[in-house]
Amino acid sequence: MWQAVFSLANLVALAAWVVLIALPRKPLALASVLYAGVALLCLFYTVGLVTVLTRGGGGGVDFTTVEGVRSIFATDAGVAIGWTHYLALDLFAGLWIARDADAKGFSRVFQAPFLVATFMAGPLGLLAWLIVRERRARAGGWTSKRKTPAG
Repeated sequence: MWQAVFSLANLVALAAWVVLIALPRKPLALASVLYAGVALLCLFYTVGLVTVLTRGGGGGVDFTTVEGVRSIFATDAGVAIGWTHYLALDLFAGLWIARDADAKGFSRVFQAPFLVATFMAGPLGLLAWLIVRERRARAGGWTSKRKTPAG
């Protein structure tokens, strides 16, 4: 069962990343990334976590020590749930990066490496984007159809 959850979460995330990186950023595409991507992954995570905690009583779950977290990830359920957690939050970060970059006038070609880095190594891509965006965000030298900054 947990292999199926793991595989399905990977498929959902990959499809959402393809939409985010490769397709035009129309409202329907962005909504699909948010709801059919991020929200669906959050649902998988929540159901998996509740399942594990209620079936196991939740008594042995310890998030406060390395050994406790290691014991959680030592199970197929822990790996599938933990991986889904990463996928959901990395996709959410990627969606924010894309929207922020669009609002600040960065080209899609320029954005792509940051999005791929976020897909492959979440915090690394997000940190790189935060560093690059800072100068334009501070200067207010971004262009947008909106009158207020997006981020």
